[in-house]
Formats: sequence, structure tokens, C-alpha cells
Amino acid sequence: MSRVRSEPHSGTDRTVAADNLSVVSTSLLSSQANDPTFDDIWEELVWRGLVHVSTDQGELKELLAGDPITYYCGFDPTAPSLHLGNLVQLLLMRRIQLAGHKPLGLVGGSTGLIGDPRPTAERTLNTRETVADWVERLQGQVSRFLSFEGDNAARMVNNLDWTAPLSAIDFLRDVGKYFRVGTMLKKDAVSARLNSDAGISYTEFSYQILQGMDFLELYRSYGCVLQTGGSDQWGNLTSGTDLIHKAEGNSAHAIGTPLITNSDGTKFGKSEGNAVWLDPEMTSPYAFYQFWVNSDDADVIARLKVFTFLSREEIERLEGVVASEPFRREAQKRLAYEVTSLVHGIEATDAAIAASAALFGQGELTGLDAPTLASAISELPNVTAPLGVSLTQLLVDTKLTSSIGEARRAIAQGGVYLNNAKVTDEAAVLNDTLAGGVAVLRRGKKTLAGIFTE
Repeated sequence: MSRVRSEPHSGTDRTVAADNLSVVSTSLLSSQANDPTFDDIWEELVWRGLVHVSTDQGELKELLAGDPITYYCGFDPTAPSLHLGNLVQLLLMRRIQLAGHKPLGLVGGSTGLIGDPRPTAERTLNTRETVADWVERLQGQVSRFLSFEGDNAARMVNNLDWTAPLSAIDFLRDVGKYFRVGTMLKKDAVSARLNSDAGISYTEFSYQILQGMDFLELYRSYGCVLQTGGSDQWGNLTSGTDLIHKAEGNSAHAIGTPLITNSDGTKFGKSEGNAVWLDPEMTSPYAFYQFWVNSDDADVIARLKVFTFLSREEIERLEGVVASEPFRREAQKRLAYEVTSLVHGIEATDAAIAASAALFGQGELTGLDAPTLASAISELPNVTAPLGVSLTQLLVDTKLTSSIGEARRAIAQGGVYLNNAKVTDEAAVLNDTLAGGVAVLRRGKKTLAGIFTE
């Protein structure tokens, strides 16, 4: 059977990111540091709320405070981009590397062909060509958050490199023999599916064996002794630690980070079922920035701890500002700036801030480039219309007013703006557009709509 394969990566060799992936500058990445006020990295991880479940905490604390270890986190190519949930792991990997340890970034060319069991239904299996393409994209994204230089240089690995040559017989004899079906059935994802109408296929049931085999392979090849992942992956994480114990007679460790949710309990990074992606073609830098700046007061401090490298002192200062002057939204603005800069770079972040200000009349719309304007307007209520259409009709079409009569009164009262210029003529038409053929219609100070011209 033919297989699509990605070449292995080691040392300072990195997959070049696809053209549509933004690049974090080297200077920005190298400027980040762990907080020196903590005695060790374990103490900082606990303070930042990054440890939800783990193997022996005393041993982990000692391990991370000692000589450099090798650790890894895996990312499956089930989409063409990583999302905010994955960003938790990327930044955790970076923090541990800054403490002197050696990261392995694994993108699952083989596990991506299978798919981790979801709680509700079977995944749709993607083609080998699609998975290979997504592997390359995700490798580029993971690489941007790690350093590939120095004594603790990162490596990129692909589990297809060791699973592709393995026969089914060898897999069952050499790996499958260590797994007990009773234990596998108790894993949360498996038990949820067994109790659902969809059931679970042998393909997805076997996923935990594949992930366990990854940890064993990395242990044997690189001396890897720690795996990190989301707490919802705990069953898969421990399948690896158990396999290493049974096959090698040695201990390995795992850290499960908490699933990030909003204060109301809703899933973090989701909006009506749509993930917030790291790829700017899937979630624009403007939309990305707006997601963070709109964080609730009850969520923002926890987000600062998890998603930024700000010091404990600075985060505690911002916590005081949230309590005493929440209307300033200083913490939200700092959060949005820090995270958007890490993911998309400072230039894109500054453009997103400028667009946000200009939309509300606090800057020049004419100074914004076409892509930034288009992404900003796509986040507003918007319509497509030809040049020459009356502004009163556009006010109705965009639901800024409920009727033509109300639109005329709004103009007469001086409360309507086109591209930040006050509209004074009730008979005015759309004859002025910004870069990319778009326009911004505003009623009052804060009610906005966008127009894409035909």
C-alpha cells in the first residue's frame, strides 16, 4: 500500500511555513522570558494555572529543576491550521524550553490519518494528500514558537516516519500486547462513544495505542521523558507513560493543562461553533485581536497568565486595575496586544489596533490597507451594494435604521457618517470608497456597518 510521507526533521532543520502563514519575528520570540521571581519553572506553571492533572508532582518539580530533559507535545493535522486551544500547548512548550529543556514538536502524519475519537461521532477520514499538506502547514506553525538554536534546540518530528514501516503483525506483537482492552474501554473518549448511538470503530479505538507508541519511540530515540497536552487527552497521555513503564521498566511523566473555558462555562476559542484559528487566512489578525480585547473582566487575568509572558508583578498590577477601574479595559488591551503580537507579529497587531480606532472615528480610515479594511468590515454587519445607491437605503439595508424615514431623520440630526465624514444631505449616495472598494457607515459613535461595493 502506498503512503504519502513527510521527510523527518532534526537539529536546526525546519519546515518552511506555507505562504499564508504569518511569521513571528525572531527578535519578538527571543525577547520572551520566564519570570525570575519564581524559584523554578514548575512553580511558575502552577501559578499560571497550567497544571490541571499530572503524574507525580514532586518528581516533576525535581525533574524540571534539574539537568535538561527532552519533552514533547503532539499536534494532529485534522485541519489546515492550529487554533487557540493548541496555542496553550505551544506557549507551554516555549516556557519549558526557556527553562533550559529540549522540545520535540510532533505533528502526527499517521495519527492524523486516523483521528482522535470525538465524544459524539466518527471523524471523516481525510485523504493522505490532504493530511500531508496539513502536516507541513502545522509544522510551520509549531516551529514559530520554538527556538532551533543553542544547546536545547528544538526538533520537529513526524510519527509517520516510524509507523509507516511497521507491519500490522509487528504492531500487534510488539506494541499491542502491552495494552489491556479493559483499561482502554475506561478511557473517557472511548466510554463516551460506546454509550452513544454512533458507537466507535476499531480504527478510532486504536488511536490511544498509536499515541502511546509515539511516546515510547521518542523515549527510545531521544530520551524523551515528558509529554504535555490538554487534560481531555489524559487517557492518551497516560497510555504512553504506561507503555514506557511496561516495555522499558522506566518512568515517564505527563502534564495535562486545563481546558480553557470562559467564566460562563462556554468553550474558550469558540464562537457559534467556529474556532479562532492561528492562520491569518482563516481568522484575520483584526478578528483575532478583537477576540482578545473583548474578553470578560472575569476571564482576562487568567488569560494573561496562560497566554502571555508578562511577569507576575505586571499581571497582579493589571488585576488591580480590573478591580478598581474596569472601564479602562487596560488588561484586555494588553492581553490583545501581547497575544496578537506573538501569533501575527507587531506590524499586523498595530494595523489591527489602527483599524479598530479608525472605524470609530479615532483615526484615518484612508491610511488602512485593503486587506486590513476587508477583514475589519467582515466582522461588522455588512452588505454588498453598487456605487450610486442612496445612503438612506443603505442605512435600512444594514439595519442601522428601521426605515427610510428614520434614516432621513438620523442624517438631519447629524448622526450619520460615511467613512468618518458627516453626512449632511438626505439625498446623498454612495460615491466614495476606501482601499479595496469598501466603505464604513456609522450611526452615532458606536453603531457601525460595512459596505462591499459590487
